[in-house]
Parts: sequence; structure tokens; C-alpha cells
Amino acid sequence: MPQASPHDPLISATTATAQVTEGRFKRVLGVPSLVLFGLVYMVPLTVFTTYGIVTQVTGGRVPVAYLITLVAMVFTARSYARMSVAYPYAGSAYVYTQRSFGGAVGFLSGWALLLDYLFLPMINYLVLGIYLSASFPGIPAWVFVVAAIALVTILNVVGIVSVNRANFVIIAVQTIFIVVFVALGFSTAAGNSVDPLLPFQGDGTVEGFGALFAGAAILCLSFLGFDSVSTLAEEAKDSKRTVPRAIMITTISAGLVFVLLSYVAQLVFPSNDFTSVDAAGVDVVSAAGGQWLSTLFIAGYVAGATGSALTSQASVARILFAMGRDGVLPRRVFGHLNTRFGTPVVAILIVSAISLLALVFDLTLLSEMISFGALIAFSVVNLSVVKHYFIDGRQRTGLGVLNNLVLPLIGFALTVWLWTSLSGRTFVIGLSWLALGVVILAIVTRGFRRPTPMLDLKE
Repeated sequence: MPQASPHDPLISATTATAQVTEGRFKRVLGVPSLVLFGLVYMVPLTVFTTYGIVTQVTGGRVPVAYLITLVAMVFTARSYARMSVAYPYAGSAYVYTQRSFGGAVGFLSGWALLLDYLFLPMINYLVLGIYLSASFPGIPAWVFVVAAIALVTILNVVGIVSVNRANFVIIAVQTIFIVVFVALGFSTAAGNSVDPLLPFQGDGTVEGFGALFAGAAILCLSFLGFDSVSTLAEEAKDSKRTVPRAIMITTISAGLVFVLLSYVAQLVFPSNDFTSVDAAGVDVVSAAGGQWLSTLFIAGYVAGATGSALTSQASVARILFAMGRDGVLPRRVFGHLNTRFGTPVVAILIVSAISLLALVFDLTLLSEMISFGALIAFSVVNLSVVKHYFIDGRQRTGLGVLNNLVLPLIGFALTVWLWTSLSGRTFVIGLSWLALGVVILAIVTRGFRRPTPMLDLKE
């Protein structure tokens, strides 16, 4: 490629970074902080979001469905961990795919990933508005939504240290509820002489493995977020060691918490006769501890939604920064770190502005968009392991075939299976979003006559 002039829009990302981005990420996160970030993103209490639906789908075997989902997601989490060692940079699936398959494919995978990261905060803001408005009926839901967006924005602008401190408080609140709920749950089950194997045997309304797999497909949404750890690679200490460990610990820890909570829930409330299927968690919590535990549950759920919004905004801001630093998005807007805080402030503010759409979007639409983006990212990261290690790296001896071909292809196959659970509207929305990405890519590359800009990584 010919030498670009300083005024060329495709000037190398390395030069542009030196000219435009004065700030630097601060490497302050160790394994515990990274795991905390991932767990807050995933929200341990999310079990109760889909609990009623999955209970009916699986015939009262929710913990078994969670175990199946955990096994499926471990393969993809492992692929993320492998690629985070190869490319320890902010950007997650965007960077991994870009370096494995080229700039164009990398941009489109990153563009699809934005569906996940841009709209997940909106779901959390919607939940916050719904729960807090119900608790304080005199205050409109939109007031809580706007206040939450403002709080999350300030914490993210100030820096990853402030986010980490907030994460500790948020997880602490949820942990208190989990400990109390589990203790009361086992006590209630013992008092009612409930068979401890009932959550694994089911209530008899639905049987067979097909129902379990259908429930597992729904529960995969609970695991969205382990990949967010990889977006903090440039803020992690010894990232090639800490980030892979944190990704695997986050995935397995969250999965075990999901299994435990769903198991106890079905001991406490061994029925699928809920007051409301969508709010089945309220029936379960009330059965375990009455009104006071329900109040603690709402506090923990609101804390979890706030934390998920906080961490998801932090993640998407770093993906936008990575794409801006490369030049596939306007570099002067996105490819800049604030000199004082060492954070992508402009990207954070833009994400906050987009999050105001939570005032008009509905929950179902947001969920569908998130699912599409996440599954594309999961697919391409599994394939990136094959391309980077097995094909390009020729690591095919000994355990190479297993680690670099068989295991990631299993992860890819399981992800393809999850695609079958998506609705037709999801594909319409997702493919339309990808089409918009192609248009942007055509503009950046002058009608595909120029290479897609890529960051010059010095390894």
C-alpha cells in the first residue's frame, strides 16, 4: 500500500493515534476485578427474568437446562480466551476477526456486535424504570431512566477504577440476596418435605430432551456478557494471562450461580402455576421469605440492572474506540482517549445519547436485536481460533487438532444450533443492520477500491 499523506483519511492508525489520542488506558485491573466486571455485566439475578417461561418449557427442570447451556457456552468462552492471548487489545470480537479474516470481515463482525452492546444498556434502563416506578408510583418511569443514564455516564467518564468500585457494591447487594434466598429456600423446602431431586426430575407436565434443549436455547441470553471481559484487555495487568483466566472464571462461576438459584427456586415453588409467567420470580421469592425478601429482591435486581448498564456501556465505548482508532469510524470522534480520565469520553457520551431510545423502544425488540449481534460474535470468534491457530499458525501437532480445530468447531456448531431459536423478525432486523454496515464500509473504502483501515498492531 502506498505511503499515505498526513491529510489522507486512510492515514495509518498508528500515526493517527499519536496525533489525535493523547490519553492512555490505565492498566489497573487484575483477575478479581475482571471477573467482577463480567459478573456484574451478566447479572446473577437474571435467573428470575426468564424463570417462569423456562419452567413451563422444560416441565420444571430449569437447573438441568442451565447445565446444558453452561456446557454449550464454555466452548465459546474458551475461544474468546484463546483469542485474547493472541490479540490483547480493546475491541473483542471485532479485533479478533479483523486480524484473522481481514479488515472488511472484522468491521462487519464488530458492527454486528454493536447490536448486543448498544442495546443491552437500554434493556437495563427499561427494567429500572419499570421496577422503580412500581415502587414509587408518584414518579414517572422516564425520570428513573434519565437519572440512571446520567449516573452510569458519569461513572464511565471518570474511569474504569470508579466502575470497578461501583461493581463491588452492586455484586455485594446481589450476593446478600442470594445468600439469604438460598438459606431460606432450603429451610422452606425442608419444612415442606420437598424431594431434593424434584428440580432434576421435573413436574411431569413436559418430558424429553427436546424440551430441555428448547429451554437451554432461551437461557443462553443469561450468558451474554462473559465476552465483555475481553474489551478491557488494554486496562488489564498482564492481559495475556489475566484476561483468559477471567473469561473462563466468569463463565463457569455465573453458570454455577444460575444452576444453584434455579434449583433452590424450584424447591421453594415446585409448580408452574404462577400469578404471572413473566414475573414468576416474585412468586418464588415471596414463597421463600414473604414481603421483606421481595423488597430485598427488588433492591438487588435494580442494583444488577444498574451494574449491567454500567459495564455494557463501558464495553461498547471501548469497541467504538477501537473502530475509531482503526479509522473505520470517524477517528476524530471515536478514536480519542481523554487525557485526564484515560477513557473514550466522546464514545461514552454518544452511547448515553443512544440509550435515551429506551424511552420509546419495547423490550421484545431490544432482546431480539441483542441476540442476533451476540450470536454473530460468538460464531466468528470460534472460527477465528481455527483460522489463527490451526490454519495460519499451523499448530496441528499433539493436542493442536483438539485445541485449535475440534473444540472451536464444537463451539461454532453449538452457536449455529442457537440460531434456530431466533424469530423471523430477528433476522430481518439483524440483516438490515448488517446492510447498513456494508454501506458504511463502502463509504470508508471509497466503493471498496481501498483496503479497510486496520490498526497496525506492534506485537
